[in-house]
Amino acid sequence: MFDKQTLHGAWFAIGAFSFWGFIPIYFKLVGNVSPLEIVSQRVLWSVPLLLAILLYLGRFDALTLQRRHWWKVLLSASLLCANWLTFIYGILHNNIVETSLGYFINPLVSVFLGMIFLGERLRPLQWIAIGIAASGIGCQLLYYGRVPWIALTLAFSFGFYGLTRKSLNLHSVGGLALETMILSPLAMAYILYLSHLGTLKFGHSDLTTDLLLMLAGFVTSFPLLCFAAAVKRLSLTAVGMFQYMAPSMSLVVAVVIYGEPFGTGRLITFACIWIALAVFTAEALYHHNRLARQLDRVPV
Repeated sequence: MFDKQTLHGAWFAIGAFSFWGFIPIYFKLVGNVSPLEIVSQRVLWSVPLLLAILLYLGRFDALTLQRRHWWKVLLSASLLCANWLTFIYGILHNNIVETSLGYFINPLVSVFLGMIFLGERLRPLQWIAIGIAASGIGCQLLYYGRVPWIALTLAFSFGFYGLTRKSLNLHSVGGLALETMILSPLAMAYILYLSHLGTLKFGHSDLTTDLLLMLAGFVTSFPLLCFAAAVKRLSLTAVGMFQYMAPSMSLVVAVVIYGEPFGTGRLITFACIWIALAVFTAEALYHHNRLARQLDRVPV
């Protein structure tokens, strides 16, 4: 039987990853707006909402940061912006399938980056999983004659983002608030530039578009808060099992709702990624259980 904390954690995880899985529908609804304006609106509307959340939590101390770490926050903000922009670009250009591929690849990329930058050693089956995933990318390159740059950009930008945030150890909401505050001057400058050109959509389109853009802060913050609540109640291994929900749902949304093609080339690529993730997940569970058994045998 699961205790109440674990059940609550599972529901928070389901809420976060389900929301992220269906989020392409939201961006499709504002498809008449350019990706860069959507990102700018997302940044600007997130700042007051995140500050209000920190005020409610009594955690304004989460905004304090040592001067020597500011360059890392600037880097993480830049990576997050690149990730958001690529994700929205992929959705608005009818390539949700490739965005879902990027987030399927991401766990393997994170392990690979940990080996390079944190000196973590990969176990043999982890190497096999990464090799199978690389084969899948190679198959798409041979079949379509192009690199799936949207998927790779999403996977590596989010992988490097996670690596940077790991070194900072920031509060989840406070960290995002700092990042959006850093990006907000550039976002505001771009909004003013669009207004000067007369191409700004917000306030110059229809009421539905305006209201949807105003919801960008909620769209950003709600799944993050659910995710933070899940992490507090579940092990990282358990949370990792839920993370495949989002790209799986996005893939279904892409094919079923928006009719994106899912031909032989993509099927081969995804099959390789899914096999790699199955190997990676099974190995991680086995390794985790073996360590737990070893710890149980250690005399107190």
